[in-house]
This record gives sequence, C-alpha cells and structure tokens, in this order.
Amino acid sequence: MKKQYIIPIFVPHLGCPNDCIFCNQKSISGQKKNMTKEEAKEIIDNYLENIKNENAQIEIAFFGGSFTAIDVNKQEELLELAYEYVKNEKVESIRISTRPDSIDKETLKRLKKYKVKTIELGVQSANDYILRRSNRGHTFEDVKKASKLIKWYGFKLGHQMMVGLPESTRIDEINTAKALIKLKPKMVRIYPVLVVKNTKLEEEYKEGKYEPLPLVQAVETCKQLVAMFVKKKIDVIRVGLQNTDEITNPDKKTSEVIAGPYHPAFRQLVESSLWYDAIVAKIKKLNVKVKEVEVTVNPTDSNSVIGHKKGNVLKLKDTYDVDLILKQDENIKPGKSKIEITKIYHDFLEE
Repeated sequence: MKKQYIIPIFVPHLGCPNDCIFCNQKSISGQKKNMTKEEAKEIIDNYLENIKNENAQIEIAFFGGSFTAIDVNKQEELLELAYEYVKNEKVESIRISTRPDSIDKETLKRLKKYKVKTIELGVQSANDYILRRSNRGHTFEDVKKASKLIKWYGFKLGHQMMVGLPESTRIDEINTAKALIKLKPKMVRIYPVLVVKNTKLEEEYKEGKYEPLPLVQAVETCKQLVAMFVKKKIDVIRVGLQNTDEITNPDKKTSEVIAGPYHPAFRQLVESSLWYDAIVAKIKKLNVKVKEVEVTVNPTDSNSVIGHKKGNVLKLKDTYDVDLILKQDENIKPGKSKIEITKIYHDFLEE
C-alpha cells in the first residue's frame, strides 16, 4: 500500500470575497504573503527532495482562501505549475479547496483540464442562519448545487465543517453532518472553532458576545460526528486544525490563538474517547466483574487505544478497576479491533 504525502501550497485570502467571522487565513496557514509561482515551485521541490519513499503517493494541494475565486490568470499559473509535476510523474494528483459559491461549469472544466482530482468545499454549517451569522456569504443551497456539480464532473468531493460557530448548537452540528452525509462526499474535515487574532470573532469574544466551546464539549461533539461519518464509510481526513507555530497553545507568545478548544493532539482525544466507549460497552455486556481486558488493534491505532498520556488506561483503572492490555496485529484493519475479556474478578481472587 502506497504511503500518502500532501504538498501544501497556501494561497491565503486571495479569493475570499468577504471576511468570515472566525477567519484569518494568514494566521491559520502561517503564510503571511500571497503565493507566487516561484515560491510554490520552491515549496514543491523541497518536499520532493525530502520524500525518500519510492512507493509514495504524492499530491499537491492548494489550501487557504478560496482557490477558484482568485483571478483566473493566477489560478492557471499555479495549476500549470502543478500539472507539470503530474505530467512528469513526480506527483500523482492535485487537490484544491474552495467556496461552494465559487463553483460553476466553466470553473470545473478548467480544473479538469489541469487534472485536478479532488475538490474540497468549505461548508462549515448546513444552517443558513449560522452561515449568515458567521458572514460566510453563501447558503447551504450553494453547497448542494456545488457538490452535485463536482461529482457530476467526476471529481472526488470533500467537505469541511466547523463545530462551535456563533449560536451553533450540538444539534445544529449533528444536522450538518446528516445533511453532508446525504450529499455523499468521499471525505470530510471537522474543525472546532478557535478564536484567532485579528478576526471579528476575537472582538465578540473580548466583548463577551461569544463563548468558545470547552475542550471536553468539543471532543464529545466531534466524537459523535466522526462516528456518524465512519458509519457511512466517509473518510474523516482531519479533526482539528494542524498544530503550527501560529496555531498552538494560547499561552505561547507566538500563538495566534486567543481562546477555544485547542489541543496539540485533538484528533487523538476524539479517537481515544471512541475507543474507550467501545471497550466499556464490551465490559458492560457481561454480567460479571471484569478485571482485565485485552484489546488487539492495528499498530496505527495503538496510541489512540491507550489514550493521550495513557488517559484510557488510567480512566479504566480508576472508574472500573479494569486493567487494559494492548496487543498489536498488522492483519487487523485500521479502525477495527478484537476486544476480549481475559480476566474477571473471580479469576483474580483465585490467583
């Protein structure tokens, strides 16, 4: 199986027609100036030089801003550059992220010309009131139209949604996930809202008009959403913003984050909580006092089963007095497990 690598090219705020309440792309991406063709080439070449895996599957991805809303000449300039690497078989594909209201037939024909494979849409919410409240500048109807067009033209469709937008509730976010599932994307990203410097949301936070989600609540909501998407076989490719020098603990001087459910291992917290629930469900099915449980998983899931800083091991011991034994088996598919009760309290007393 090929290992996947993404070469990220950030084009911050180039194509955005308005300022979303939560957004400062230059802070989020760490890219302080607009991307040039020469800079993009340097980034790509540097990544390629450092990818030593001969069996790599490499993709160039244009993130940030709204790619298809930027000047067409700029689009073509960057796409032409990326396409050269595809033609020379140095990378396999191209991916872009954009706004739902910046997709039409002509745009898709242009992307097809340069062999773009995946298009991710910044959806954020399926609730039109919340979209207006966040100054998104589009409706969910735009999302539906764009999603159908993207799939009709043969692109892989991705969606990005947010948790904790102003006036959004967990019910709103569950309904957003349900609405996205109906549109059948191949993949989703889930981002809990962080209060970033130099945004409208920062002003509202400081004025007491916006209260970010506590970390525990953000994890619980995202856990529920991840389970919904996984059940429908939709790949959850990211949960939480990428940790960078700018997107880091608010206590650090270099951080652009003011407040919100930031954690350097946010996805692991979510996945660990899902594994914990699965283990506890197995224990509760038995009408006996469990002393030890053995969980066998693919090595890629080991850290999540144990939990951040052994959180699941400690919680099981503290709450149920159960010892967690972890085993690894590469023959088990990622995300799957074998959970066995290896010792009950009666066995423990006989030892």
